[in-house]
Amino acid sequence: MDRAALRLILLVYFYFCVLLMSQQKQNVDIYSFYINSTVTSRYATTVITSRVANILNESQEIQFEVKIPKNAFISKFRMTIEGKTYDGVVKEKEAAQQQYNQAVSRGQSAGLVKSVGRTLEDFKTSVTVAAFSKVTFELTYEELLKRRLGKYELLINAQPMQPVADFKMDLHIQEKPGISFLEVKGDLSTGDLANAIKTTRADKDAWVTFYPTRDQQTTCKSCGENGLNGDLLVTYDVERRNPKGEVMVSNGYFVHYFAPSDVPRIPKNVVFIIDRSGSMHGRKIDQTRLALLRILSDLDEDTNFGLITFDNEVSLWKRELLKATETNLENAKSFVKEIRDRGATDINAAVLAGVDMISRHPREGTASILILLTDGDPTTGETNIEKIMANVKEAIGTKFPLYCLGFGYDVNFDFLTKMSLENGGVARRIYEDLDADLQLQGFYDEVAVPLLTDIQLKYPGGTNLTKTSFSLYFNGSEIVVSGQITDNSVESFTTEVIAVSKGSNVTYQDTIMTKDPSDVPPENEDFMQRLWAYLTVKQLLERQVLLKGEEKEDEKEEALQLSLKYQFVTPLTSMVVTKPQEGEVEVADKPKEGGEPPRPPAPPAHSSRFLLPVVGQSKPLCFDVPVPHKLRLLQDSASEFSVNGESMTGQNGCRKIAFHYKTNHHLTISTTSIRYHDGQNHVEFLWGQEPTQHNTEDVSLILRTNEIDVTMGNIRVIILLHKENGDVFLWPAVQQQPKDVKLTGILGESEIQGSQTPTLKINDQEVSASWVDATDYRLSSKPVIKCWLVSFYAAMQRDISDFTVTEL
Repeated sequence: MDRAALRLILLVYFYFCVLLMSQQKQNVDIYSFYINSTVTSRYATTVITSRVANILNESQEIQFEVKIPKNAFISKFRMTIEGKTYDGVVKEKEAAQQQYNQAVSRGQSAGLVKSVGRTLEDFKTSVTVAAFSKVTFELTYEELLKRRLGKYELLINAQPMQPVADFKMDLHIQEKPGISFLEVKGDLSTGDLANAIKTTRADKDAWVTFYPTRDQQTTCKSCGENGLNGDLLVTYDVERRNPKGEVMVSNGYFVHYFAPSDVPRIPKNVVFIIDRSGSMHGRKIDQTRLALLRILSDLDEDTNFGLITFDNEVSLWKRELLKATETNLENAKSFVKEIRDRGATDINAAVLAGVDMISRHPREGTASILILLTDGDPTTGETNIEKIMANVKEAIGTKFPLYCLGFGYDVNFDFLTKMSLENGGVARRIYEDLDADLQLQGFYDEVAVPLLTDIQLKYPGGTNLTKTSFSLYFNGSEIVVSGQITDNSVESFTTEVIAVSKGSNVTYQDTIMTKDPSDVPPENEDFMQRLWAYLTVKQLLERQVLLKGEEKEDEKEEALQLSLKYQFVTPLTSMVVTKPQEGEVEVADKPKEGGEPPRPPAPPAHSSRFLLPVVGQSKPLCFDVPVPHKLRLLQDSASEFSVNGESMTGQNGCRKIAFHYKTNHHLTISTTSIRYHDGQNHVEFLWGQEPTQHNTEDVSLILRTNEIDVTMGNIRVIILLHKENGDVFLWPAVQQQPKDVKLTGILGESEIQGSQTPTLKINDQEVSASWVDATDYRLSSKPVIKCWLVSFYAAMQRDISDFTVTEL
């Protein structure tokens, strides 16, 4: 166990925590919580401001945690304490590396943003606030709303963690062509909370306010003692009187929204390629069958379709595409009902079969689409993903797009993303949930009605344009192009769109006067420049997976410089937050869309090994993590019980462990003494003294040789004193954890599912592992045992910041 100067090894033989739900303490008052979102021509800027007071007569840690949409870029964060403001600064990731590593080595959080669920990311930080002082947190994020199925969605999450006396949500939507419809939905629009929502409409503007009373924040369906917890979802669309699109010009930038609806639908050819390998067993295959049956019921008669299923073999329902007649659809449904999981995964052969099926049956004036659904990596046939992508790209040859749907988290989503982009499509994750069938059907609905193909947009006098070529335009979607105008003195600006509509060429040309008075209020005049930067960065990052060599580096550098200029937190940048406590540093990164959370670099010197036996296998699992100075070991918010531990510099274990129970019981254990305070009386023990016992209300302390047995409420923990190689350190061991108590923290409850056949899996995810030795400090005899070593992120699917505290 000499892998590092500081070695901390925790052994937990039954449960282990993978989720820490931090609760705001009752001695913290969130007296104001404002959410203000302004949407100007689909570009949304949202500011969340939380004002919090420490009502204790001593300093304490105060947390700020909010959820933001995954498509958004954080562009500003600041904390104001006692009149002094601490701003987050966006830096290049490598430039932030040193501060990042220093933060990890000091035990501070090194990643403030994490993916949560399908559509949101979680931003969380904390700061120590002096007695009776206040802190203001302010977070700003920006996003371009995307049109799907004929509507835009503005999603706002509210979860302040306690009822707030002054809670306000103000949303303002301004659209130049006018707002055609607007609807407010979501958890926070139901029941009693519906009365707190007010909607005001004008021709080009809409205002939504949400001012729930303190009582309403606790009595709604999704609320409780911790106040509001849910989403407000505003859906809307704009008037589309001009089929040539909507063009706006401001301060040398332009944006063109193109979404014609007066176009005849194009007959389509669609082939569904369905993974039926063994990993699709159970709910996945059931939901896939259900989704396909619904999709088949909705096919129009002008659609020609095919069905391919695959495992290690490829099966075709029919060798050719068939028209969606009633008879053919009924036969297809019978085929779908018989799809069963089996075998391995030959993605290469399956996709090439789909390409061949479409290529052998071309139809003039139609649009062809390939849709692949898979939940795993290629495991048979051609398994080299680079060769698979090359084979598919050569076979398709830009003739039609390939859409890849990745089912669950086992799938190699990077591979599917790249293969889709190389072939004019997109990849979409299908989340394993009760509504996975609806997710599949919803995606198909988005591509069900092609209206235009081979779309080219041209802008004489425009430069630094975002993407201008699109293979397909679907009903209910929208093409957005932004750029700069080369000559600001020109009085007019021309747009031209050339496309194919049902076999014939069509052209949309429009000219607008650039000197017309702007409808944009002065405070939002820079929105178009920021919209252009946002869209440019998004597209440059997307293209990174397709480029190589110098071109890739050039575009990466361009995306980086724009991210820095506009202070966007993107995959190329980090926001460095310097807190007031002795210059403590936290780093906010953009999470990656993938199975595991983004992995920070390994800490420079210190790591710790954790061990636990996993449900489903006989051998323990262990993993290394950066060692923070202070760890949250246990927490039960319901009984106000918590245990924190402080590690020792250059030595094993903990130098100090602190217990807290209810509001008045505090136990501090160091390597020399034990001090207990119940709000009135103080008791002190010394290690090495005669065995003794102390009992008070709901608390029992039993001191034995080199261990103290602590019971608070119905939770029992033993702290062992170890002496090894001249070092003296403490070690915790959970002895009693009632089934009805939900503990979080390093020693908290968990049910990680594991298996060793054919490879090591955790929660159905294949992980890399090695067989290593580790010491069991949970026992005084300190036996050495074997365990499977995996990465912290693979085992926990959480960041180390979830288990750190600033004070014991």
